[in-house]
Amino acid sequence: MKIGVLGTGSAGQTVGAKLVAMGHDVMMGARSADNEKVLAFAQRTGGGAGTFADAARHGDLVLNCTRGDTSLGMLSTLAGELDGKILIDVANPLDFSKGFPPHLSVSNTDSLAEQIQRALPGVFVVKSLNTVNAAVMIEPSRVPGPHSVFVSGNDKRAKGKVMDFLRTLGWQSIIDLGDITSARAAEQLLPLWVRLYGVLGTEIFNIAVMKADK
Repeated sequence: MKIGVLGTGSAGQTVGAKLVAMGHDVMMGARSADNEKVLAFAQRTGGGAGTFADAARHGDLVLNCTRGDTSLGMLSTLAGELDGKILIDVANPLDFSKGFPPHLSVSNTDSLAEQIQRALPGVFVVKSLNTVNAAVMIEPSRVPGPHSVFVSGNDKRAKGKVMDFLRTLGWQSIIDLGDITSARAAEQLLPLWVRLYGVLGTEIFNIAVMKADK
């Protein structure tokens, strides 16, 4: 599959490298094609390197792995490259302006995923993978036992394709939370995630959703 990865941070690098190793045709995008991190990714993995627009144009499936405080502005410029495509939004609207722990810059009555969907009405935005560390995103078996990942989006077909994609990464418990407004709930897990990280002292953990038998 041709996949575009937007963003050169930990999530983009980790997910992008895994997808190349799985045999996908991956291009990572940055603000400029000569960005050191995107060039290093290409040299290290054999994947492609380009601008955000290049990567968005390249992918049949595109992942937004950019910082949540920059995602909306950047993605708003890519409508032409992204129209008709599925965009998996991995970003979180974390605000570190008052130090650590961060707070959410948008919550309760809105979410970053909803803002992206409003800005890009021709794109099938699906929120997912934002509730786990990048290492767990690509290798859920690193956390023992059953644990869950979530999807939110308006289009059932797009969510189905994303769920199929997640299964190729090893995810077994995938919970469809509902339309794109349900991304509010997924994004609001991040303050809990940050506190758990502080208590557990590791990023390799996840939340399990266990349903009682009737």
